[in-house]
Amino acid sequence: MKELVVISGKGGTGKTSVVAAFASLASHKVLADCDVDAADLHLVLAPEIRSRHEFRSGHEAVIRQEACIGCGACLANCRFGAIRQTSGSDITWMFRSSAGDCNDCDVCLRSCPLRAADMIKVMKETSGDSARVTLEIDPILCEGCGVCVDICPAKAIDFPERLSGEWFISDTRYGPMVHARLGVAAENSGKLVSIVRQQARQLAKDNDKDLVLIDGPPGIGCPVIATLTGASLVLIVTEPTLSGQHDLTRVAELARHFRIPAAVCVNKWDLNPAMSEAIEASASALGAKPSGRIRYDRAVTAAQVAGKNVIEYTNDGVSQDIKDLWINIESLLGSDDSSNDTV
Repeated sequence: MKELVVISGKGGTGKTSVVAAFASLASHKVLADCDVDAADLHLVLAPEIRSRHEFRSGHEAVIRQEACIGCGACLANCRFGAIRQTSGSDITWMFRSSAGDCNDCDVCLRSCPLRAADMIKVMKETSGDSARVTLEIDPILCEGCGVCVDICPAKAIDFPERLSGEWFISDTRYGPMVHARLGVAAENSGKLVSIVRQQARQLAKDNDKDLVLIDGPPGIGCPVIATLTGASLVLIVTEPTLSGQHDLTRVAELARHFRIPAAVCVNKWDLNPAMSEAIEASASALGAKPSGRIRYDRAVTAAQVAGKNVIEYTNDGVSQDIKDLWINIESLLGSDDSSNDTV
């Protein structure tokens, strides 16, 4: 079984459009969208979800209100500002050493909530604060560090595993597809990428498919590393700009570091032919094989608006460029230089 990963050094180079077009050219494949931070392959392929699964990763703090004594220890020690007071009188006097009425009596130090929760209760009663203090944790701002859990004197903060997104197995007009959606402000996208790849491989194995076609994330970070390690071939899509050349160099070096065979495609090459040639020269120097050029064509945008890939939308021009590119990629996938078997 082969894995073809299409990535880019930066966003917006056209890699998803290339993958969507490849979907109509490749046979016996499973599709996977590993760009979980900004998944959009589904916008073109319109998958029908067959099954959906929760993705849990990391932890978040949750205050049990019936057990909370309102001491403010969590509020004082959360460096991310995730804890807020929603009712009751101001309790910040307990831990504000810069308060104007502070007499340096050291009561606050001696009544540290880690050692004397009952003393805090006495302090509250003595201060005449009869209104119940209510504290809440904002799940968006919570980083899951667990400090509030450790310092809570009443042990009133739970630390459950965080629901960070979902992953799906779907059917498309070009075969099965595994994709995912990361939650708002959720982290650990590299772990979710690994799940998507693993499920795509298993789906291919169960259905006797010999290719996993992956739309990868841009850049060189953790999600990219999780996407390309162990792949059979990496296709890097770039554009003929200075930033495109710079980012291509970074991602080509990453592929070389992991010893993954790499091919390069310059999208919209005719907007700057001289830069296209320079990019292909630098790619060759890094061991990545120039494998095709795609011209600038408004048909690509028109196809997206129509909910189609460009192969479905037109038969010539840019469509032929992608077909020629696919022939070269198929040849590389079948060569000895692309022999990593990931299953």
